[in-house]
Amino acid sequence: MPVSRRGLLAGTAVAGAALAIPGTASAAPAAAPFGPRIGPSDPRYQDLVTRGQNRRFVGKPDYIRVIRSPQDAVAAVQEAVRAGKRIAVRGGGHCFEDFVDSSDIEVVLDMSTNNDITWDPQYRAFSVGSGAILENLYKELFFGWGLTVPAGGCLGVGVGGHFAGGGYGPLSRKYGSVVDHLYGMEIVVVDARGRARIVVATRDNEHRDLWWAHTGGGGGNFGVVVRYLLRSSGATGRTPEESLPKAPASLRSTLLVYDWSKTTQADFVRTMRNWFTFFEQHNTPDSPYATLYAPFVITQKKAGQFLLSTQIDAAAPDSEQLMNAFNAAITAGVQVKPQTVDIGVGPFLHLTMARSIGETATPSRGKYKAAYLKKGYADEQIVAMYNALTDPDYNGPDSSILLVPYGGKVNTVPSDATAAAQRDVVCKMVLTASWDNPADDAVHLAWARKSYADIYRDTGGVPVPNAINAGSYINYPDSDLADPAYNKSGVPWHDLYYLGNYPRLQQIKAKWDPRNVFHHKLSIEPL
Repeated sequence: MPVSRRGLLAGTAVAGAALAIPGTASAAPAAAPFGPRIGPSDPRYQDLVTRGQNRRFVGKPDYIRVIRSPQDAVAAVQEAVRAGKRIAVRGGGHCFEDFVDSSDIEVVLDMSTNNDITWDPQYRAFSVGSGAILENLYKELFFGWGLTVPAGGCLGVGVGGHFAGGGYGPLSRKYGSVVDHLYGMEIVVVDARGRARIVVATRDNEHRDLWWAHTGGGGGNFGVVVRYLLRSSGATGRTPEESLPKAPASLRSTLLVYDWSKTTQADFVRTMRNWFTFFEQHNTPDSPYATLYAPFVITQKKAGQFLLSTQIDAAAPDSEQLMNAFNAAITAGVQVKPQTVDIGVGPFLHLTMARSIGETATPSRGKYKAAYLKKGYADEQIVAMYNALTDPDYNGPDSSILLVPYGGKVNTVPSDATAAAQRDVVCKMVLTASWDNPADDAVHLAWARKSYADIYRDTGGVPVPNAINAGSYINYPDSDLADPAYNKSGVPWHDLYYLGNYPRLQQIKAKWDPRNVFHHKLSIEPL
């Protein structure tokens, strides 16, 4: 059974024909969007405004448009621009901040039914509607052609924001970031005269700058993506089978389950050091461990347990020995060993779905704070993690720190080749506070902010790029990074997310969204 987003991040589940548009801008069609405006009196409205997966934020837009085609998107954008209304776009609904569900958003364009996945022979690429979710994408590619992409491990995430922000997942160490397989996109933009129009931008046409901006620049910045085109960088074939990576046939999987009541600070520090050291030493794309994915899901102590969930391509030479050696490396020097659960070998898609983060009908409230790491934390930072997770005054069994291996093939691409600039890292960190009762907001927000600040005490409370840190990940947006009360480093938020790529993103923003129609709390500011 798939683990929920909340369950995986909290670590509580253990042991258990495409439209072909020419690559030039075109005028907006005169036709009205398909279907009526969906306002507060419409029975669909409440379902649509509560699609977001962070219940801290529920918007109250004037109306919603359900977008089914590029023409729908053009007409809906034109309508809102003419009326001077703030626009936001919703794909899968997993934005961690209120970029869609803000009180000043007046029109929401819901892309959820714009979800066709087909082969487009004109572009020799897979066409993926921007409302598609990863679960459907994985199934279509695998069952149809035996292919896959190195996208995320949360089944309900929409491709819309995931791709634009430089998505990653269990196969990224082998195949790179998902943007390394992004050939292009079809997008509705608004020019200086306020005219909405369709543009197809690819990595090799005249709109390459707009393509580049969507390879890690983040969603909600330049326009409304209506479909993506997937073809791996360097793929020269003309058939679907030649366009994207082949999926593994099967996966080998284990769990290491840790008992908090038996975990001392010394054992915790040694365990984390072992994990960091292992991925520092096995971070090349030709490593026998290139297909190893081992996220460490470290829940707050009140949950009772935390776990290391590991998978590797079962067809890799000596995969069983590799897995055993990895588990031995993680537990080396640890006084109280974790429980080892051998999941065994199973079919690729079946185990991928079982291990992935499933959608939940009852999402919680949350605060998320993240970072890239070039190498493992210093011991004092690991101790800060331990202190946060074992704080006796904090009752947060659903809160956690997640360490996710990264790098490998990702690191073979130059920092400026895509907008996703972090190309010299070994892992990511995600600190999550999760709760249900609105009355507890202050307590959980305070825990998340203090814990993060303690980890980054020496760099002003944020992951300022240096020998260890490489900033943060725009798909895990954190508005605190733009607030001097929490970011005391003097380094602006955009340098943490985009490093040296931000000025180029600003230039592209000024060119393609000169009226700043598409913006939010962490959006790119035009020059």
